[in-house]
Amino acid sequence: MKLLVKFNLVFIALFAIVIVVTGYISWGMLQRNAKQEVYENAKLMIENALAVRSYTNERIAPLLETQIKYEFHPEMVSAFSALQVIERLKQQNPEYKQYEYREPTLNPTNLNDKPADWERDIIGAFRAGAVQPPVFGERDTPLGRVVYLSKPLTAKAPCLVCHSTPANAPVTMIQIYGPNNGFGWKVNEIIGAQMVEVPVLLPLARARHAFVTFMSSLGATLVAAGLLLNLMIWALIVRPVTRLSQLADRVSLGDFEAPDLVMSGRDEIRALADALARMRRSVEEAMKLLRE
Repeated sequence: MKLLVKFNLVFIALFAIVIVVTGYISWGMLQRNAKQEVYENAKLMIENALAVRSYTNERIAPLLETQIKYEFHPEMVSAFSALQVIERLKQQNPEYKQYEYREPTLNPTNLNDKPADWERDIIGAFRAGAVQPPVFGERDTPLGRVVYLSKPLTAKAPCLVCHSTPANAPVTMIQIYGPNNGFGWKVNEIIGAQMVEVPVLLPLARARHAFVTFMSSLGATLVAAGLLLNLMIWALIVRPVTRLSQLADRVSLGDFEAPDLVMSGRDEIRALADALARMRRSVEEAMKLLRE
């Protein structure tokens, strides 16, 4: 078996080991990084919604206090504004299209905001102080596994304009939603939660794309390195050793007219060439002595 073939067999074995080990480590790391990226995006989405809620309570709601006596404008409701802004963010930014944002409330004015059982459990844990926000985890749904992030929602003083008692609430709001839901809130009470859900397939798709790109680059780099090493081994080892072998064959057959091989450098190949030249001269002198 030729030297280059042996080298390439060893290189291929090392190549396979590097690919397997690197692939195993990088796949786990990329999955964690992708989930962390989703977590950061979800956290940013929640913070944006909180900023919109705060702005609505401080700047928009006071402007509509007089009009609400004659017509109820949902734009003065901080939750409505937050949901509308997040929806527009999803429409304008493809990166967020698969993100779902909700604000489930234990006692909502709009019954569409009632929490699901799992959301009620998280809100209850927030109220009991059993968990520290934000809560990040995964759960199974009929449509597949999702990643979720949740933070508690607390009632602020402006919220009590509409949510203290039916008697104090705007008549126009009562006409729309009725007097039975969304009342009895207290300042700084946890009344619900912000929920962001993302299909697990989204971070997995990002991890898979990064994994394919990384492994393709690694494979191309290793192939290029293998070709370069093949060329270097052929030029620095195989070619001079082959020439030395041919010279040794000629000398062994009695051809002392073959010129010595001149090798540059001070490596083992040069030492071998010099030793072969000395051996040839010794053999040639010995043969002359025998003839005499």
